[in-house]
Amino acid sequence: MSNTATRASAPKSRLLMIVGAATAAIAAQFIVGWEGDERVGYRDIVGVATKCSGDTSNVVVGRRYTAAECADSTDRQLAAHAKPVLACTPGLKGHPNQLAAAISLAYNIGTNGYCGSTVARRFNAGDWSGACDAFLMWNKAGGRVVQGLVNRRRAERDLCRKDLP
Repeated sequence: MSNTATRASAPKSRLLMIVGAATAAIAAQFIVGWEGDERVGYRDIVGVATKCSGDTSNVVVGRRYTAAECADSTDRQLAAHAKPVLACTPGLKGHPNQLAAAISLAYNIGTNGYCGSTVARRFNAGDWSGACDAFLMWNKAGGRVVQGLVNRRRAERDLCRKDLP
């Protein structure tokens, strides 16, 4: 099994308890695929200290992290982002693709950003298609459009559009 496959399956335990098997499987693989697996603490494009698969908590820039530390880090962060997403958009429960896309967005922009977003407002208003399209609004870092974010938001929108209610 590849290192990426191991990493994608490892973070499901806490997330599984919060969102269920289908969403956990989709979200973990999707998010780790976009965030990557950086085992040395670094500063991201806007200067935020980051480690492992996009974790910004308790990072020591330049420190090396083990595979086990990164798996635990990703597990904790996915669960920590899933809870507020479900709290502010409870209608996503039972809709694995839309919930996984929403968790991915929150993982990247923060849960406060997600819960105050047009995406969340549209989901809560029952405008599922409009919510999916609103993912595309989140394509900037440091005030400028970043192609990697454009690509990620398109992928999130496409995931969100699968099996719309």
